Amino acid sequence: MRERRFPACGGLGRGANACGLSADAGDAWLSSAVTLYESSLTWSSVCPARGFPVSASLCWRLGPDVCVPSPDSALPAREDGTDLIFDISAVDRHPRICVKFSLAGSHNISCPFQAETPSWHVSLQAGPGALSVHVKSSAAATFRAQTCVPGARECAARGPVRTVAAEAASTSRIDVPLGSAGEGACVQVWRSFPALKGRRIACPHHPRGRWGARAAPAAFFLLAALAFLAIFLHSLVTTGATARLSIRKPVLLVCSSERSRHISAACALASLLRGDLSATVHLAPGGAGAGPESGVADLGPLPWLYGQWEAVREARGKVLIIWSPEANGTYGEWRRRRRGGKDEADDRSPRHAGRPGQPEKDGAEACEDTELATEYEPSAVIQAVFAAALTCLEGALRRRKGGEVALVYFRGLGRSGDIPRSFRHVPRYCIPRDLGGLIRELGGLRATEKTRRWRCLRRLLAKGASVWLVRRLTRRLQTLLPPVQKRKGPR
Repeated sequence: MRERRFPACGGLGRGANACGLSADAGDAWLSSAVTLYESSLTWSSVCPARGFPVSASLCWRLGPDVCVPSPDSALPAREDGTDLIFDISAVDRHPRICVKFSLAGSHNISCPFQAETPSWHVSLQAGPGALSVHVKSSAAATFRAQTCVPGARECAARGPVRTVAAEAASTSRIDVPLGSAGEGACVQVWRSFPALKGRRIACPHHPRGRWGARAAPAAFFLLAALAFLAIFLHSLVTTGATARLSIRKPVLLVCSSERSRHISAACALASLLRGDLSATVHLAPGGAGAGPESGVADLGPLPWLYGQWEAVREARGKVLIIWSPEANGTYGEWRRRRRGGKDEADDRSPRHAGRPGQPEKDGAEACEDTELATEYEPSAVIQAVFAAALTCLEGALRRRKGGEVALVYFRGLGRSGDIPRSFRHVPRYCIPRDLGGLIRELGGLRATEKTRRWRCLRRLLAKGASVWLVRRLTRRLQTLLPPVQKRKGPR
């Protein structure tokens, strides 16, 4: 017998035997070595094997410090002098299958198959109430699978054992019900024919423990809650903004030009007030939107205008006179008739006339920096109605009721300087730039009533949404208005 010397084991006390080792199992592990062969595993020691009754079984390394024992996996052994030779011809050689050596209640784990290539592979897919096991084998074989709950000493079996016969180089599927195993369950899979010792344990991925399994449902419900909140806030804001952006009092539009572009712009403004702001709009004769219901044919243009003006005034509505460069000619004739043929030389306003004590907004030149069109559609009705509107406006100013009327001019179709100075106290708006101010003038942006405190957020959101809706209406009106022809510079 050849004696092997291990310096760390010499002189270990009174329990030492003839080999110089004590009966302590720790000495046996320190003085032993494991050698892997084709079909056997040799455990070598300095002392005769009969002095160390070592047994070996298989386990599955589930983690760095956890190796779960496999049922019925004891390895047969035979003595060969100082060696124990264990038969591993029927062992599943997987890198995570290890050999657990036991002696007097002490254990030592060795994983000799880490460089081996498995003969079959298994993958796991979690499903509702079941785990799907996919097995692929290089040779035809029968496999079994069963749900288990892993622990430090064993993977406790749960539920029935499922079997599948796999063909060579093909993938087979086994559906294993979770049953009472519940969350955190795994599946143990082994080859039953030809039989191999050792069971593999496959577990679904649970990042960060049980919280990971709940991450997907939690994220789904969170997204659903956020979507519901967004829909609720959108409905709340839209309802509040729509309530704030609506004109309840009637509006009378009076054109001042016979040009087709001017009339088209007036009709576009009337369409927006009616469709988007729910306003009752009366378009003076001559506009395409006046309609047959106006009664002009029965009453005549002037009685119709006076009647509409009075009806709007009694309803506390607003009259919008759409000014244009051509309006100055009609205005001049109207002034001469009113003054017995005399002209008033200084009746034209400066370019920046506006509300009293309130200058034109910056950027007014943007409404004036364009070239005016030259095509006309002759209509004596428009001139007559416009002259009558001037008479009504003059009367309103004398009664100091100028707030009943507002002057409007379109970008590219008029200028602030075209409006006479005698109307300097009448509010004026450049469309579409001043659409928000015009909506406020018409009562479309109403102040929110005093309510309970919990509605403050709703009022704030509705106010912000109103600003957004005004901008959207401005962009829409720009698409309805005729295209602007820019002035050509000198060559």
